[in-house]
Amino acid sequence: MSTITQPLREEHKELLPHIEAIRTAANLIGEAPADVVTERIDASYEFLTRHLLRHARAEEEVLYPVVARLMGAPEATKTMSRDHVEVERLTDELGALRAHLSGSTIDATQAQNLRAVLYGLSALVGVHFAKEEEVYLPILDERLTEAQGRELFASMEAAATALL
Repeated sequence: MSTITQPLREEHKELLPHIEAIRTAANLIGEAPADVVTERIDASYEFLTRHLLRHARAEEEVLYPVVARLMGAPEATKTMSRDHVEVERLTDELGALRAHLSGSTIDATQAQNLRAVLYGLSALVGVHFAKEEEVYLPILDERLTEAQGRELFASMEAAATALL
């Protein structure tokens, strides 16, 4: 059964393997050679900065105002916006940590800090997606027409593309 919010549900499905890759990068720290770990961290950082944060900003600009209007509560999406702030903060922290990686080893402090940030990002984004899919998307499916849904997702795509 197709729903009005199917485009966003499909986008989340496309993003989830990348979120799992963030967790995998954390799991590899101390288990795999430093160059492999650094490669995975670089890939995670690129995904976060080039894709996920763009997705979050499009939600802020387009999706959340619609959800708030439909719920009749301008503050209804504040907690989700706070998730976005934390994802951006953790992404910045990951960028700073990766800038200090060099050589063929990752010391114990670096390993601990990297694991904390990567596991934090993985958990936060996973829960964030679940909240959207379990709370917000059913509201949109119930209250938007198909035409409104198409317009909403076209606007989100335009917003995400403009942020490139």
